[in-house]
Amino acid sequence: MSAPPTASWSSPEHRRSVIWIVTLATIAIVFDGYDLVVYGTVLPTLLDDPTQIGELSPATAGALGSYALVGVMIGAFIAGALGDRLGRRTMMLANIVWFSIGMAATALAHDLVTFGLLRCLTGIGIGGLVATVGAMVAEFAPPAKRNLFNAIVYSGVPAGGVLAAVLAMLLADHIGWRGLFLVGALPIVTLLPLAVLRMPESPQWLVARDRTEDARRISVRTGIPVDLAPPSPTPTERTERIGFSALARRPLLAPTALLGMTSFAGLLLTYGLNTWLPQIMKSSGFDTKGSLGFLLVLNGGAIVGGLIAARLADSRGPQRIVATSFCLATFALIGLTLGLPLPILLIAVAVAGTGTIGTQVLIYGYVSNYYPTRARAAGVAWCAGFGRLGGIVGPMIGGMLIGAGVSADSAFYLFAGIALLGAAATLLVPRRGSTPAPVAGDHRRDAGSALATG
Repeated sequence: MSAPPTASWSSPEHRRSVIWIVTLATIAIVFDGYDLVVYGTVLPTLLDDPTQIGELSPATAGALGSYALVGVMIGAFIAGALGDRLGRRTMMLANIVWFSIGMAATALAHDLVTFGLLRCLTGIGIGGLVATVGAMVAEFAPPAKRNLFNAIVYSGVPAGGVLAAVLAMLLADHIGWRGLFLVGALPIVTLLPLAVLRMPESPQWLVARDRTEDARRISVRTGIPVDLAPPSPTPTERTERIGFSALARRPLLAPTALLGMTSFAGLLLTYGLNTWLPQIMKSSGFDTKGSLGFLLVLNGGAIVGGLIAARLADSRGPQRIVATSFCLATFALIGLTLGLPLPILLIAVAVAGTGTIGTQVLIYGYVSNYYPTRARAAGVAWCAGFGRLGGIVGPMIGGMLIGAGVSADSAFYLFAGIALLGAAATLLVPRRGSTPAPVAGDHRRDAGSALATG
């Protein structure tokens, strides 16, 4: 495999533009992570007080946690179907509006049906956002920094988890669970205006859609380099091999299936632990704030460990790093069953965060750089959408095990086995250089970048 390319900024404007894009995308993803974890932080309150939204059993609570993920899966597939046709910027702005309104509406719910429905609708916007930002970063960032920048953006997920845990510890007694959900609606008045002003359309996507003059104007204004003369695909390739249709053909069919399985394992672990870790720790004897502290450590470990792993992925390739990170999760989750002293237990939880949530951060970067431009949004959407099936299963597994009186140790053993299967699926993904041939009509530059990073 060739050495990774060196980082290169074509101009100070190029660097500033990419930093703006990465910053805005990261802030948006922070609220994805916030939505993911805020439900786990308020779940003990909803379970203990049926006057809030109704009587909740552990199994019903697990199902409610999964409803949002059904919406995320739908939103990811919608973004995959439309993102490679309508553009990255359009999808980004629309999804910020969608999930902000959804979070505000959820804060007003007074019964289980309304709460579950609004969680699902909110998830549509979050799923579309997750599927879009990976494609954006892959098309804006210099090749040698793509894994790092993707990790920075998707580290917004555990950062949002940290934010949710901290705000729950500090403000839950003052603003209640409804106030915590209203915090999730802030992007519509804070992030959206900045995104409208500072987030351009991807020049690379514009060229892929034969809009070279638009691409030229954006390239001149932002300093983002773009190849304005790629090989032209045939009319049949334009209509039949864009987005999901490209994923259904060789050479992308087999790797797409395996990457979907990898994301399934990563998101099952991410959502399962974020939803139920506070309740598991509370049942093990920790008080409410102490159990939320474990959630803080889990997501904090994911941020630090994920960024370190991303630097390694840029230098050594993401495939081996993702597989290694899954294996770390396996050992850490088994360690949680050994009755460790509190300091060592906290370290094990942090490592578990690196190997579960942090691994999913790496998977998004891996997937974003694996696919060509015409199928990039669809590829990320497929992995985010199919992976959310794992996210749906994770909270449900936790709810069923706790409802059946199964010990926490058994749940951790199950999660450890899933992490091991995720490592195996990752190692089976063929490298782009080992596939039979590039997708017809793919750009020379795009294929070269994918070979170097994938």
